[in-house]
Amino acid sequence: MLRDIKKDEWAIVLDFLSHGHYGMDRSQPVAQVLGDAYFSLLEVIVRDDMTLKPEDRVYIGDGKRNEIKYIKGRIELKDLTVAARASLEEIVTKVVTANPSRFITFFNSSGQVTTRLHQLELLPGVGKKHLWAILDARKEKPFESFEDIKKRVPLLPSPEKMVIRRIMEEIEDKDKFRIFVPRMERQPRRF
Repeated sequence: MLRDIKKDEWAIVLDFLSHGHYGMDRSQPVAQVLGDAYFSLLEVIVRDDMTLKPEDRVYIGDGKRNEIKYIKGRIELKDLTVAARASLEEIVTKVVTANPSRFITFFNSSGQVTTRLHQLELLPGVGKKHLWAILDARKEKPFESFEDIKKRVPLLPSPEKMVIRRIMEEIEDKDKFRIFVPRMERQPRRF
């Protein structure tokens, strides 16, 4: 069974190591990056003549890459450098604020996960009362912005911060359910 693999086209640099890191076969420039669509944590090999800075946006898709030689592979949160881990939440925040429509769409179209659990309840701070308030408000008309959600749903904590916290929890693999960060199973090698 082939599964549709979700791949990021663009990534944000979390940390750049000009000579690589301990444990690499040979010294070469490497960057730890966060995909800006699926929040994939990746390690990429950077072209020898390039120097990247944290928060640089680089192309990692299937086309011609200018800064990146190749994608070394997925990494886990525990594999991030101290600098990469320190900037992770800030960069997730910038990705969410740069493309709010994607997350507003989630508030407008989310559905049931199980018969007893709604996707909105997976957001930190959303219980049954907030769930019903959000569902009633979106029946009237779809939400247009984070401010609109805050205005129309009384006593709801910051929806933007709730989304950011949920993304961070999914990156940290704290819950079996996923909303924004797809679970990436290792693909078996084919020879």
